[in-house]
Amino acid sequence: MSRRRHSASSSTTAATMSLAELDRWLQDRAERRPVVISLPMLDGYVAAIVAGPVSISPLDWICPLLAIDADAFNHGGTAEFAAISAVVQRHNANSNTLSTNPKQFEPIHPRKPNGDVDARPWCRGFHAAMQPRLPAWAPLLDTRNINHGLLLPILLHCVDDQGRPLLGPARKGRETKEFLRNAHTDIPAVVEAMRQYWMPTRYARTG
Repeated sequence: MSRRRHSASSSTTAATMSLAELDRWLQDRAERRPVVISLPMLDGYVAAIVAGPVSISPLDWICPLLAIDADAFNHGGTAEFAAISAVVQRHNANSNTLSTNPKQFEPIHPRKPNGDVDARPWCRGFHAAMQPRLPAWAPLLDTRNINHGLLLPILLHCVDDQGRPLLGPARKGRETKEFLRNAHTDIPAVVEAMRQYWMPTRYARTG
């Protein structure tokens, strides 16, 4: 990264969108096809970057996330730079929380019309962050790995390219509905467990 870009990315407190403003900005930007189109999706994506198997340059994940050019990092005072700043702050906040007080980690979930938590946007954002680096995620995607279960509360809410449940059709019945309604409560714990799982290899790669 150039000195100019590095300086821009480190001065993210200069002009930052609120999370509510970032949510509206993402929705208005949908035609540009950013990876995510809502704040909950963005929050899930950022969580996967924080807790995932590899360290990634901010340019490499923020640019597709927001559908911006790398040059946007060089120009303060723009809406794009304010969005970048908000994303960096959310990333740093999640990283700090998971490092110092993981029980306080709280994903951003909207509510369904009936009042239930809707974990789908967050989980689909997390899954979107996995896609460009699936080989690195392969150990947890292997059903023979005892730790594969860490991904289940997330993948349970995801769909494939055809809109079909990623883990296949859910069983019918009251118990399944109850399980699906409450599966989101496991997400904070599995995100921290994944962060711990990847830590030895993630930081061995960067060391």
